[in-house]
Amino acid sequence: MALINASSPHIAGNNDTGKMMYHVLLATLPGLLALTLYFGWGSLINCLICASIAILCESLALSLRKRPVRFYLSDNSALVTAILLGLALPPLSPWWLPVVGTAFAILVGKHLYGGLGNNIFNPAMLGYAFLLISFPVQMTAWLPADGMTQIGFVDTITLIFSNHLGPASAAIIDGLSGATPLDTLKTELGQSKTIPMIYSLPVFEGSFAGKGWEWVNIGFLIGGLYLVYKGIIHWQIPLALLLTLATWAFLFMGYDSDRYGSPVFHLFSGGTMLGAFFIATDPVTAATSAIGRWIYGAFIGLWIWIIRSYGGYPDAVAFAVLLMNLAVPTIDYYTQPRSYGHKEAKFGRGKRER
Repeated sequence: MALINASSPHIAGNNDTGKMMYHVLLATLPGLLALTLYFGWGSLINCLICASIAILCESLALSLRKRPVRFYLSDNSALVTAILLGLALPPLSPWWLPVVGTAFAILVGKHLYGGLGNNIFNPAMLGYAFLLISFPVQMTAWLPADGMTQIGFVDTITLIFSNHLGPASAAIIDGLSGATPLDTLKTELGQSKTIPMIYSLPVFEGSFAGKGWEWVNIGFLIGGLYLVYKGIIHWQIPLALLLTLATWAFLFMGYDSDRYGSPVFHLFSGGTMLGAFFIATDPVTAATSAIGRWIYGAFIGLWIWIIRSYGGYPDAVAFAVLLMNLAVPTIDYYTQPRSYGHKEAKFGRGKRER
């Protein structure tokens, strides 16, 4: 037998980056299915546009950096970034919106920092935040659930690529245009309406988190639990995020139930489950130490509740994640596990045990 001279660790596994990213893509399917059932074909079309542009931009960046294109494309990381961004965009987004957002995510959010493993921000959320700040009107053009399902696949493509529909379909769009439940809650609270009054509006229609939105979040919850089961992501981050978000929502709902949404509303509306299981758990930009994952996830949950309750962006997932991406180096530095044979001493310096 030949002697293998390799450094530790000496444990090999079956997973590689490409396989892990494949499981992430697979786990998005329940959420994508729910989006399609309630909001029409737009999310699927967004994902296809984003995926095409991501592959093109990734190939271009790798070529300019003189890296093997086929080898790096096989890790599927660009596709994951594209799909996550596509899922977060409104179904009625004009074609150029996913194009610009994906190009920014891949070229600036990823390759400007040196490629996969070197980026400090989640590329998909960086692209989303860039679009939200630059094109706020287009980024808030959601329809109530069942609005887009009255328009066929061909009409949806026509609307996305030409911004034009026949008179009948155009009348449906104009008649059903509205905001998301989170947008509606913030707007109506600003007009001195109470939570019970807001829940009677058509966008909720008897649901606990906005018609269709609870099923979208349940879909991403199912996908997220699949990733935890497969060992693709660590469970501490999503659990800390969801527990913190629910706790703050519960406390303030108890303080004033006419002004603050319930924990169930916050957990199952907007992009909560997508953010908790697919965005916050990004292995490159998330905290890596065991204690650090709890801190990182908890502060994302806190920021989501604060921005939703008092900020100008109702969903808040993207900004909460990006803020905590900045804090990851500090969190990991102060929560790194103790080396074997050392014990903690004052001012964080290790002291050798005898």
